[in-house]
Amino acid sequence: MDREQHLEKIYSKGQETSSLFSSYWEKYSDFGNWHFWLVLASLIIPLVLLYFTVDRKRIFEVFFFGYTVHIMWTYTELALTNSGYVIRGYYLTPLLPRSINITASVLPIGFLLLYQYCTNHKKSFMLYTLVLSAVFAFILAPIEGALNIIELKKGITSFHFYVIDLIIAFLAYWFTRFILKLRQRV
Repeated sequence: MDREQHLEKIYSKGQETSSLFSSYWEKYSDFGNWHFWLVLASLIIPLVLLYFTVDRKRIFEVFFFGYTVHIMWTYTELALTNSGYVIRGYYLTPLLPRSINITASVLPIGFLLLYQYCTNHKKSFMLYTLVLSAVFAFILAPIEGALNIIELKKGITSFHFYVIDLIIAFLAYWFTRFILKLRQRV
């Protein structure tokens, strides 16, 4: 198979996959399904909470941290999904990443509010992150599993999510601190 044939096959399979996601969503994950409303609530409720709790004096710093968590978790989730480690059974729309409620709202806002709390009250972000990551990995992920929102494949476990949470939160923290130091030099 030459390059053009290979690309055409990839395009064709991509179109087929996209069509499958759309038909699946219409049958099992659309507005008439209570799972849809649960996924939508898990996107909107953290955003509403954030609106009322964010430290507006430090909004750019805090949002930068949250945005970093969001981006890293979105790419990680896409890699896990595309590699077949994670299957999302319910999602808002077939056009967006299937875990958008988790990677754009629940996780980033959870860690963002933790970052804000720890830095405002001189608490250990590292220690508190160990606890919040455990809540996300060992409580939230199994609840999602029990509700058939997520299915773990190929041996991935909640412990893997715990480690990924820690890595992402710590990298976002160090990156944010680095950017703050750069800003102070200017």
